[in-house]
Amino acid sequence: MTEVIVVGAGPTGLLLAGDLAEAGVAVTVLERRDGEISNLSRAFVVHARTLEQLDARGLAEALTDTGTVLDGLRLFGRVRVDLSMLPSRFPHLVVTPQYNVERLLLERALRAGAEVVHNAEVVGLSQDGAGVTVTTNGGTYRAAYVVGADGMRSAVRHLVGLPFPGRSVLRSIMLADVKVAREPDQVLTADAVGDAFAFIAPFGDGYHRVFAWDRRRILPDDAPLALDEVREATRRALGDDFGMHDPRWLSRFHSDERQAPRYRVGRVFLAGDAAHVHSPAGGMGMNTGLQDAANLGWKLAAALRGAPDALLDSYQDERHPVGRSVLHTSGAIVRVALVRSSVGRVLRGLLGQGALAVPAVRARAAGRISGVGFAYRAPAGAHRLVGTRAPDVRLAGGGRLYEALRGGRFVLVGDADVTGWEDRVRVAGHAGPGGSAVLVRPDGHVGWAGTDAAGLRRALTALAGAPMSRSEVPHA
Repeated sequence: MTEVIVVGAGPTGLLLAGDLAEAGVAVTVLERRDGEISNLSRAFVVHARTLEQLDARGLAEALTDTGTVLDGLRLFGRVRVDLSMLPSRFPHLVVTPQYNVERLLLERALRAGAEVVHNAEVVGLSQDGAGVTVTTNGGTYRAAYVVGADGMRSAVRHLVGLPFPGRSVLRSIMLADVKVAREPDQVLTADAVGDAFAFIAPFGDGYHRVFAWDRRRILPDDAPLALDEVREATRRALGDDFGMHDPRWLSRFHSDERQAPRYRVGRVFLAGDAAHVHSPAGGMGMNTGLQDAANLGWKLAAALRGAPDALLDSYQDERHPVGRSVLHTSGAIVRVALVRSSVGRVLRGLLGQGALAVPAVRARAAGRISGVGFAYRAPAGAHRLVGTRAPDVRLAGGGRLYEALRGGRFVLVGDADVTGWEDRVRVAGHAGPGGSAVLVRPDGHVGWAGTDAAGLRRALTALAGAPMSRSEVPHA
């Protein structure tokens, strides 16, 4: 029987499915679209924390090879967020279309044994104390848990009765795939002048993706769109339309700010755009969803091995505040970007540059946008490291921490007895100052730290599930 059903084969659902399959969990992905990966993706930026998560899955280098590396993000005018000083192996972002992320994650999930069912539209869902039944247009499926990673219009969220409060931030955003006669000076070009904004980035196949918005032409999403309208808004925002021509796709959409009040209803969970949607400012939407998946996958695997139900509640406790923070950050960026008066735009530039000249402000801004700056709240009385993001340290005996995390196992940095958890915990390196050991979770956050052997075993039971019996422990 399938143990977990993931609804949605976008980046969030595919990373989650791959994590579960690598952990030995039987997982089925239900996707309403056909099997072709669409090039109509809106996400183009992969940030440092997401690259760290992909590194822990052996995919970071392959993804980087598909795009362009930038050590900063220009939000508007002269205001630039410097990423080069991030405390990460990836002090940069990668500009690459979302479909490259999906392709790599799909290949990984299939290699690990995940089943992906296409043309499967979810139309019904019910749950009881033993599991969840999902009905699609082509059949019925049963699993212990279900994760809705099915986007802003999530059928799963609707079927469990969760609201999606919020509002539309920008209506009638124009989206176009075009060729250009003149390449922009920067790989990722974006600016706003109050009544218009535009963003342009290369696909890598000769086409560029353009997002443009004109305050003076707010039309329904299904209103016809001509290339001249895109050109005009881009000229006003960027000073040049770069000789756009030969569009292969033109459309309108609207951008919302919304967040579900809960990410869990019984045995059903929400992740990615099904749980939260943000303005496109800062390029944080897809990244936040991928990090949701990285947080949830190992917890579901542990719950299926007997970890307490409270571990699954921690998904809400840890990821809901992050989603709320990203919503506030991206919303603030877009509101400042769309200041209408020329005086306001001058002040925006001066104040932005001045604030980012302060090291603490610069580091906080880079940490929030990149995702590297987020830590989870530790339980009362826990070691100060618990919940923090673990840096990619070199391990005694060779190798890096995030290489050791590959395969979805915990990594214990220190010398301690993990008998019973050998299948889930890799012991790497020697104890730190004072003889302390650090248990790093599969998502790269610290789960426990200390010197108490009994405390480590309690933490392992709570985080990784019940230990193997003596008969199950492998012998040398």
